[in-house]
Amino acid sequence: MIFSRQRRVLPGFGLSLGTSLFFTCLILLLPVSALLMQLSHMTWAEYWRVISDPQLVAAYKITLLSAAIASLFNAVFGTLMAWVLTRYRFPGRTFLDGLMDLPFALPTAVAGLTLAGLFSSNGWYGHWLAEYGIKVTYTWLGIAVAMAFTSIPFVIRTVQPVLEELGPEYEEAAETLGARPRQAFFKVILPEIAPSLLAGTALSFTRSLGEFGAVIFIAGNIAWKTEVISLLIFVRQQEFDFPASSAIASVIMGASLVLLFTINTLQSRYGRRLGGK
Repeated sequence: MIFSRQRRVLPGFGLSLGTSLFFTCLILLLPVSALLMQLSHMTWAEYWRVISDPQLVAAYKITLLSAAIASLFNAVFGTLMAWVLTRYRFPGRTFLDGLMDLPFALPTAVAGLTLAGLFSSNGWYGHWLAEYGIKVTYTWLGIAVAMAFTSIPFVIRTVQPVLEELGPEYEEAAETLGARPRQAFFKVILPEIAPSLLAGTALSFTRSLGEFGAVIFIAGNIAWKTEVISLLIFVRQQEFDFPASSAIASVIMGASLVLLFTINTLQSRYGRRLGGK
């Protein structure tokens, strides 16, 4: 009797679980199944020929490099912004906090057009950067900028709750023990926020891998130079080569799933290690 009661702690658990699994299958597993059905029309030799095409390999490199740089930038800037929002009180803080979710609400195509205008040679930012010989539009740097813009909220919103839970007493305790501000952050605060920071950075990276709308307007889509994987998927769709587009999409999906599962495993091990202490 005790065991059965413990299993029914949540009223309506069976209905809630069934509904959740239904929508999970409908929203997540059904599209994946459709992707696999498209792949079933290809042999392994055809699949390998599509995903190892030299032009696609160049797109892999450009996409991975840009996504990695954007994620590293987001890890630093996102942590800094989360710190400001949780540790300081100032006029306009609520507005700034809401502004961090703008990339989620703004259509990516609008973001791409805006960034392309800002960083063009005649734009507000591009005109100033051109004086130093820095070109952003139609380069991999522009791709990284677009990816960083669209994925920055992932880092902020994963680190911010952890910092709010920690509270300033951690820094105060470290200060009373003689630690400098830098030592308090790297030895006390950073280990505590490391799992959430790692998760947010991984989400930022996976989000950047599939970015399309914001990238195509600032990248220029020059073959072998500024083509990203999502663009080549779109091109194959326009050519009605659905198996080939599904094959390319499966590479991105597989890489994202492996990364997410790895991050979840590391988080679980890190949590058990802290619990053991």
